Parts: sequence; structure tokens; C-alpha cells
Amino acid sequence: GGAEESTDFRAAEGTIAPMARAPIQVLVLPYRRIPSGDFEFALFRRPQAAGGYWQGIAGGAEQGESPLEAARREAAEEAGIPHGRGFFQLDSRTTVSVDHFGDGNLWGSDIYVIPVHVFAVDASGHAIRLSGEHREFRWCPYGQAAALVKWDIDRTALFELNRRLRSGKIGPHESSSSG
Repeated sequence: GGAEESTDFRAAEGTIAPMARAPIQVLVLPYRRIPSGDFEFALFRRPQAAGGYWQGIAGGAEQGESPLEAARREAAEEAGIPHGRGFFQLDSRTTVSVDHFGDGNLWGSDIYVIPVHVFAVDASGHAIRLSGEHREFRWCPYGQAAALVKWDIDRTALFELNRRLRSGKIGPHESSSSG
């Protein structure tokens, strides 16, 4: 996740080539139903060196990846959430300036902002496994989660997801196999 480049190991060619980062960002909000019938949302805390703030799972797409593929990969890398879980795309959207990615010139001088695609994933019964990108995580009820997150997009997406869950309207993109 984040803005760093990942490495694509191409064994058939016998070389290691860095994968280009696509101009797409994803945000994934894991949730679970608790015994009371209510819902909790997993938030992740970056290390102090990276701001120490709370957020959902965030990261960039690699070249050729769809937003859903990037969301599945980021959720697996950062929280150990299996690809086969039910991911669905929320309507919440935003853009983020290229300056958020260190070298703001990753995609050339004509790209100023990149889209953030937001997904939710049902992580009920799954034990979160943190990667090195986060120092801790916690399950929170909606009000606490909305108060803890730093970014407006996280807060807006949590609002949408909480409303959808409470009204039973998870769709319209409900599917773990859509691309």
C-alpha cells in the first residue's frame, strides 16, 4: 500500500522489474457484524513517522490492475483479508493531489490529482493480520470510527457504509467476483 513502488518478480524472464504505479488510489473499509446485530469497522494506524493517524486500508493500484483488484491486493497485504471475501464498491469518491505521493511527478507533469475508489469488505470472523505499514488496528463502532479518522473521505465512506449496512442496502455493486 501507500505510494511506494512494489516489485513484480518475473521468474520466466529471469529479471526483477519494478511495477509502475498506476494513477489510482483505493480505500478499503473492513467491517463486521457483532453479536448485538450492530456493526464495527476496522481502522488502521500508521507509524508515527508516517503521521500516526487512523484510516481504512489505503494504497495504490499497480499498472494494469483494476480498482477492485487493487483493493483486494491491498486488503490482503495490509490486513491478511482473503481475496475471496465479499468486496463491494461504495459510491463515495474523491481525488487526491499528486503531492501526497512524495515524488508528485510519478505520472508526468499533466496529472495533478488521482481518483480514490472506495470499497467495503465483510471481514466478519476474520482475524486481522497487520503488515509493517501499520502499527496497530482496532474495531470501532461507527461514531468512534468517524471521530478517529483523519481524512474526510474515510469519514464520508464510513457514513455511507454504516447507512447501507443499517438499511440492508449493501449494493448496487455487491459481488466478490465483479471486476
